[in-house]
Amino acid sequence: MGKIIAIANQKGGVGKTTTTVNLAAGLGVLEKKILLIDADPQANASSGLGIDVENVEKGTYQILEHTISAKEAIQKTNSPNVDIIPAHIDLVAIEIELVDKEDREYMLKKALVDITDDYDFILIDCAPSLGLITLNALTASHSVIIPIQCEYFALEGLGKLLNTIKSVQKIHNSTLDIEGMLLTMFDSRLRLSNQVVEEVRKHFNEMVFSTVIQRNTRLGEAPSYGESIIAYDATSRGAENYIELAAEVLKKNS
Repeated sequence: MGKIIAIANQKGGVGKTTTTVNLAAGLGVLEKKILLIDADPQANASSGLGIDVENVEKGTYQILEHTISAKEAIQKTNSPNVDIIPAHIDLVAIEIELVDKEDREYMLKKALVDITDDYDFILIDCAPSLGLITLNALTASHSVIIPIQCEYFALEGLGKLLNTIKSVQKIHNSTLDIEGMLLTMFDSRLRLSNQVVEEVRKHFNEMVFSTVIQRNTRLGEAPSYGESIIAYDATSRGAENYIELAAEVLKKNS
């Protein structure tokens, strides 16, 4: 059975989508079968893997509405072994549409039942909010990866996210686990970056991945070509970091 991992942090700009896309690509290169679900109305994970987001007619929105099955929404990407259920800006409306539905937090979980066995890992790129779509993602997932950028205010909002995870565990998904916290945008030359790493490791010790994602301009360039960092520049530090993270995730789940 495939493992479903949400990548979540309600703070924007922490490297959430970058992590989802490139971890998916890294696991794909390591010959695992991956499905990426774009659950962010900005649809950056979809465009970052070469999907034309303007013309998405079957995607996360439709599977949350249950108007189509998850299988019908799956598309191939140009990344080896990686499929995607893409997003469209319409996804913004789903929060309002689901608000008076019964079991509204379980829509994604129900939609994924038929396809979980078809993949080794299903990664969900969450929106930078703790709204109903993110709640659906956490309810459907086995675990969650929390990206934390190595910058000032890094830990701000983290308490709120951890409380949300706790209440999801209590009410909707008792088996939800924290896969790990991932330090991103690390710049070894900055004292602050090093202090954040130290502080996060001190507070959360083995909950923190050993892999640290370093600041890398190539990582920022890759999405504009609709490619993962591994396809765009396999020799870059960013590609090395994400392959390392993929190996660490596999080791944790072996």
